Amino acid sequence: MLYFAFIVFALICLYIGNAALSIFAGIFFTYLLRPPTTFFTHSLGTLPLQIGIVLLGATISLPYALDISSEFLPWISLFVIVSFFAGLILGKLLGIHHRLAFLLSSGAAICGGTAMAAVAPIIKAKPQELLIAMTIVFILNAVAIILFPFLGHYFGMTNFEFGAWSALAIHDTGSVIGSAAIFSSESAQVAATLKLGRTIWLIPLLLAANWIFNKQTQATKFPRFILFFIVAIIVNTFFNFNEQITDMLKIISKGFLMIGLFCIGSQFDTKELKLLSGKPLLMAIMLWAVVIPSAYLLVKYF
Repeated sequence: MLYFAFIVFALICLYIGNAALSIFAGIFFTYLLRPPTTFFTHSLGTLPLQIGIVLLGATISLPYALDISSEFLPWISLFVIVSFFAGLILGKLLGIHHRLAFLLSSGAAICGGTAMAAVAPIIKAKPQELLIAMTIVFILNAVAIILFPFLGHYFGMTNFEFGAWSALAIHDTGSVIGSAAIFSSESAQVAATLKLGRTIWLIPLLLAANWIFNKQTQATKFPRFILFFIVAIIVNTFFNFNEQITDMLKIISKGFLMIGLFCIGSQFDTKELKLLSGKPLLMAIMLWAVVIPSAYLLVKYF
């Protein structure tokens, strides 16, 4: 019965394809069926997430991303670094747990749910913390898809400007492209390309997270999936996968990410709901309130 229910829930997660809802599905699965702690979703842990991240690397061609993003790459890099550390500072000032602040800062600076899912196993984030971060990003992404095209038209932005603005200021890649596509197809192409400049920062983020959170252990183990992620980028760069293969890898990668997030949600402990408060949402909104106008000024005048 449990295995059949898992298959049904997994198929629903794959069909919906939303990170936050996949975690909620895992929570509902556990609440409804009460699987034992020996059930394989617990032992599986974050393995599907790690596989998904590695496959994501196989969709990135480093020379292509650097070539297309060359004009904006220095600004993108500066923007990512400043946004990330601004998030950490805000988290410190608001008294938010360092793991949750790290998750939110990673999502805001780089690529939303994907960055948070990638960094979560390295910093040993609790399912509750990842759920809170994913939910906040899900809410902000929904707002962005509706709000950004309206603001773009209101401020008279060109297709290129709006695509670049979306790529810098919106969290998840799907929401970046979705918002830009509402504005124009040209904006969507610009947004998708420039978003790669942020996605590449996953590599230093994962390396930094491993060093910061594991440096106090006696025998720090380098996460193998980070190495595989880098190798996957090199493989794509060397073989120059065509669009059909890349699209297929993106679909498979997203599938593993959704299943991994479902497994994390299934480990949710309702006793730790005390973590849920208005402070993380306030932090994310405050950070976004700085990011949105900063990205606009950068695109418009630099």
